[in-house]
Amino acid sequence: MLRLTAPGATSAPTLTQALIPARSWLLQAALVLLGSVVVALCAQVTIPIQPVPITGSTFGVLVVGTTFGSRRGALALLAYLAEGLGGLPVFQGGNNAWSLTRSGEPYILGSTLGFLVGFVLAAFVVGWLVEHWALDRTVWSMAALMLVGNVALYVPGLIWLWMWLPVHGLPTPVLQAGLIPFIPGDLAKLLLAALVVPAAWQLAPPGASAE
Repeated sequence: MLRLTAPGATSAPTLTQALIPARSWLLQAALVLLGSVVVALCAQVTIPIQPVPITGSTFGVLVVGTTFGSRRGALALLAYLAEGLGGLPVFQGGNNAWSLTRSGEPYILGSTLGFLVGFVLAAFVVGWLVEHWALDRTVWSMAALMLVGNVALYVPGLIWLWMWLPVHGLPTPVLQAGLIPFIPGDLAKLLLAALVVPAAWQLAPPGASAE
């Protein structure tokens, strides 16, 4: 069976590795930057509910992690956070890390901090699973991959929210504030990714998806 990865590397190529073999640091950096831009654009698709808005960010995070792989996916999300910390309006609603929230605190310390941390973790996890198990090749395995990625994203998000809500005098249960309202949208994004990413593999050169 054809192996496209270098000796000692992981066994399955990601979609971007199959479509754009990045052989220079410059191209690698450009791809990382592209991933951060994709997430920033997805973040602007927003339903501004409180205390945590519904956005397209999770879709962007999981697709970037899946198609870029563990290291480049995580680096893209770290770049995204760095852009926000640098004052660029990359977070939902055109916010940067220092924009003030309704409660008067910097955005980076607001209700979504745990989810921002979860972005990096989720991108790494789904990328690692693709590199080792090629779970992005079929609709059902891609759907399962997105589910695992959502879990990796929500765990730190809900932990932070559980600590943040009482400090701000909000009696809302943590699951009601940070999980239940998001389930319908996450299922829709899961289905979209499960259809789009395996279909995109049809554009890869013959044999590119082989381990």
